[in-house]
Amino acid sequence: MAALALCGSLQHCQQTGNSTEKDLAENESTTAPLATADMDEKLDKYTSVQLTADLEKLSPQHKQMIPLLIEAAKIMDSLFWYEAYGRRDSLLQVVEDEQLEEYIGINYGPWDRLEGNEPFVAGVGEKPAGANFYPADMTKEEFEAADLPDKTSQYTLIRRNEEGELITIPYHVQFADEVARAADLLRQAAELETDPEFKRYLNLRADALLDDNYQPSDLAWMDVKNNPLELVIGPIETYEDQLYGYKAAHEAFVLVKDMDWSERLAKYAAFLPELQRNLPVEEKYKTEMPGTDADLNAYDVVYYAGDANAGSKTIAINLPNDEEVQLEKGTRRLQLKNAMRAKFDKILVPIADELIAEDQQEHVTFDAFFANTMFHEVAHGLGIKNTINGKGTVREALKEHASALEEGKADVLGLYMVTQLHEDSELQGRLKDYYTTFLASIFRSIRFGASSAHGKANMIRFNYFQEKGAFSRDPETGKYKVNYEKMRQAMNDLSAEILRLQGEGDYEGVARLVAEKGNITPQLQADLDRLAEANIPVDIVFEQGVEVLGLE
Repeated sequence: MAALALCGSLQHCQQTGNSTEKDLAENESTTAPLATADMDEKLDKYTSVQLTADLEKLSPQHKQMIPLLIEAAKIMDSLFWYEAYGRRDSLLQVVEDEQLEEYIGINYGPWDRLEGNEPFVAGVGEKPAGANFYPADMTKEEFEAADLPDKTSQYTLIRRNEEGELITIPYHVQFADEVARAADLLRQAAELETDPEFKRYLNLRADALLDDNYQPSDLAWMDVKNNPLELVIGPIETYEDQLYGYKAAHEAFVLVKDMDWSERLAKYAAFLPELQRNLPVEEKYKTEMPGTDADLNAYDVVYYAGDANAGSKTIAINLPNDEEVQLEKGTRRLQLKNAMRAKFDKILVPIADELIAEDQQEHVTFDAFFANTMFHEVAHGLGIKNTINGKGTVREALKEHASALEEGKADVLGLYMVTQLHEDSELQGRLKDYYTTFLASIFRSIRFGASSAHGKANMIRFNYFQEKGAFSRDPETGKYKVNYEKMRQAMNDLSAEILRLQGEGDYEGVARLVAEKGNITPQLQADLDRLAEANIPVDIVFEQGVEVLGLE
């Protein structure tokens, strides 16, 4: 297995991460850490994939831009290290085992993201729920009692002053040196760009890194349509903050657009208003109408960094997350085709061979996997963004449970969209393909573990669907078979339940749902163990960078 390129090299990580060592504890151990588990077994959970793309159609200027965008992405990688752990350099300096170093790199710290954040380095203790966004000794009661400016902002860190009192520090202040370098790289790339919309976005995103005002660049990004290169960069998702789900973590994707596939997908965004009106839930939970200035495109990723690169890897993107932008303009959905293909071939097909009934295995197809993944992202734009009873946005009301429930919503509403479009003859293929591939994909995503919002969402859906008879398990073969009619009913029922919980901002109700159905049963665990015994990887890691692309 090739070593994972975290920031291009560990030397680069240390060079760009100097100011992110500000909170390093004075008594940090200098004793070489010991692994608590067999590293061969842990590394076997991942299979290595080269991130390449066809660059022949790119202009010389675009080929010059890619290294600049990758350098900016590496800076986001360094910032995420700080947010996830905070003491990267001191940890890596005392690691003597190459495999342990590699696994720390995959996880951005000493906690295993595929095993509910269990520590795999002796003596590190449990991972704080708030990662490094908050002081490790801060209680929820202390945070909620504190009168602090922008304490729930996505773009502030919570720290203590010399008197031990909680204070807020904006990202652009904490990371001043790093974001200044990243902004300069984006502006250099913008000088080479000829597409006016993408050029404007790059310049506005550079501004946003310097002042944490991301909405103007989010709005500008919605107007980007024709550029062959794409960049997603900044503090974006809040998955890493499992204390409140408030704080956004830094990440980046550098992408090359697949023009042919994108043309095939373009028509589906127009169906959003009709699909919203037909959602299987009471009218009061679907009064918000999604923006129609949305698009669907396919890309090959050439670089992942930060949050996107930690543990299980993203294969599709739905952004921006800003609710105001979503309601005004919609969202953009980026399907990461090369990463998706790698997961299908190396993971999903072997899972189906092991766990799906033989007479249904023919229904596990890449086209269905691609469509289910795509409509998962489209479905983020459906439903409701603001509670109906004055509790604020759904994200604010549901706090640390918001991400998992939103992912669960996108999964079931994505399948709902597939069903509706197939019945309207707008989507080709066999409906059985989409449903069977959906079940196989649940097994794939459950393996991401309880620390992942996607993993939690899949556990809830698996248990809910099983109770509804959407599938059955043959005790003799240990293989699962879809009941297509019951799966459709379970899909509608769970869609309605999730939309209600979101619309009501029912924090307690979501907590109960997670507690009751967000767990792996002994039978399911035994079946998942069979996948490990069959040496089926859980996820992928990347060989990536300018060298892999031949742009040295």
